[in-house]
Amino acid sequence: MSRMSGGAAPPSEPDSATNTNTNTDTDAATDTDADADADAGRRGTAAAGSRGLGRGRRGPRAAVEDERTARAALTRVIEPGDDRVGRWLREFGAQGLLERLTGPPDEPDALPGATPRGLAGYRIRAASADPERDLAAVAAVGGRFIVPGDPEWPTQLDDLGDARPIGLWACGRPDLRKWALRSVAVVGARACTPYGAHLAAALGSGLAERGWVVVSGAAFGIDGAVHRGALAADGATVAVLACGVDVVYPRGHAQLIRRVAEQGLVVGELPPGDHPTPSRFILRNRVIAALTRGTVVVEAEYRSGSLVTARAAHRLGRHTMGVPGPVTSGLSAGVHELLRGEATLVTDAAEVVELVGEMGDLAPERRGPVLPRDLLDPLSARLLEAFPARGTADPGGLARAVGLTSDETGCRLYELHSLGFVERVGDRWQLTRCASQGPNVRRGGA
Repeated sequence: MSRMSGGAAPPSEPDSATNTNTNTDTDAATDTDADADADAGRRGTAAAGSRGLGRGRRGPRAAVEDERTARAALTRVIEPGDDRVGRWLREFGAQGLLERLTGPPDEPDALPGATPRGLAGYRIRAASADPERDLAAVAAVGGRFIVPGDPEWPTQLDDLGDARPIGLWACGRPDLRKWALRSVAVVGARACTPYGAHLAAALGSGLAERGWVVVSGAAFGIDGAVHRGALAADGATVAVLACGVDVVYPRGHAQLIRRVAEQGLVVGELPPGDHPTPSRFILRNRVIAALTRGTVVVEAEYRSGSLVTARAAHRLGRHTMGVPGPVTSGLSAGVHELLRGEATLVTDAAEVVELVGEMGDLAPERRGPVLPRDLLDPLSARLLEAFPARGTADPGGLARAVGLTSDETGCRLYELHSLGFVERVGDRWQLTRCASQGPNVRRGGA
């Protein structure tokens, strides 16, 4: 990651999204589908002849590499999340699709459903695509390109159906598929409060200490805090970018992104050198949702890209969670609305793991402190409560107040005396100083 560049100034990442349809609510695919894509690519190349990528290559290993090269080229041509292109990939394979985009422009019905203007745009970008250069660029920063069918491909991304990524560019040593098996996304507002940043960092470190991989978007605010929390705990974290993995964005997180690449993984759908746009941030969120077992939102307004991630996770059948904030805070309004609907309230890492973890991964029971008087039997507790806060009490009056005989009252008074709650003053009794002023006194109506 030492060769990451800042590049031209890209647009700011939005917290809000006007269009929350990320094309994620599609039928799930399986590992077999991923392999079928690769087979379809090889069939498409055979049908198209020997033009373009893959010319002269015949061995199985060469065919796989041709598929990888074709997908690398398509990431330069196609915007992320285009489900129409996903259907073409299923039908023609990556090599077959690329053949149709680089073939003679007068071929009728080369791509069903494509408008002439849209097809012309695809052809212009396909003509300038240089996948070998992009593959060399990502290799130069220690990265790689992962495609469906690879051992490292996270098959849960296939749940996105035709909107799944064409491939993922990655920097970092860990295996993405294995890390994604036990991963949780934590996302939230860029302009977060100190309260939100503190909770995000605590969630990041807490999840990392429990052996979970923390996934976020490396943005300012909540994303950055959760990455730092995981790194501080020497844990595993993955940053999913809306730009090329060799591009530092936001620039203020240059050191953080490099640290994530050294200790964890930096991944993205965009080829090396590509910069983010507002729509790419929103489309990036579907990958975060699909990659993980659940999504936690820490601070989000009513219109927020973080809510897009959470709702995409819900549509995909993942756990959706929210951390509550002050009801007077606009930055928590979106989270509270989520909690009124499909999300589950969580307050720390233990409660998150209880939802996304295995059977028996229960959060500890939450309760207040146990006071000594809580251990008394009901009659002794009633007798103790009958004492005045100040001054002494007559045994007969106590007996009448509680409904006990004089002998029963005397017996219980001496039991309370031996436990340190009351003391005798002549023929009368009073609360001991620790009983009237110490921790046994209930405060605030509790």
